[in-house]
Amino acid sequence: MTERPAPRLPFFVYGTLRPGERNHAVHLRGDDVDAQGPALLPGAVLYEGPGYPYAVEDPEAGPVHGELVTAAPHAHDRLLAALDLLEEYAPGDPRNLYDRVTREVTRTADGATVRAWVYVAAPRVTAYLRASGAVIEGGDWTAFRRGR
Repeated sequence: MTERPAPRLPFFVYGTLRPGERNHAVHLRGDDVDAQGPALLPGAVLYEGPGYPYAVEDPEAGPVHGELVTAAPHAHDRLLAALDLLEEYAPGDPRNLYDRVTREVTRTADGATVRAWVYVAAPRVTAYLRASGAVIEGGDWTAFRRGR
């Protein structure tokens, strides 16, 4: 059975892929990106990880602050593969740190709701974080890092 290609959705990034963070310039640069701007992910809480954050889904929480990034058509599939590798995500792998899911995010510029790819903590990571993780109050990784 052949896996269907992933839809060409924008990406919601909330940690090291945000502007000014270490992975932004590596992956989200130049003509690979058509548009980028601030957005919010409702129904999630942000936890500290080992040098990067995890978004954990929680309908009562949020929002998580981040960026909505629209890849250029020529770069989308390559960017999706690179981000899957960065986030250590492989479809169906129980060892995943993150799961890539589609969620509704809100662009802060105009309040529009957009369906996007989001990397959220995988189930085993979610269980660990809920039991003993440290929540990033306010849901903003960049502000959290500046405040340290």
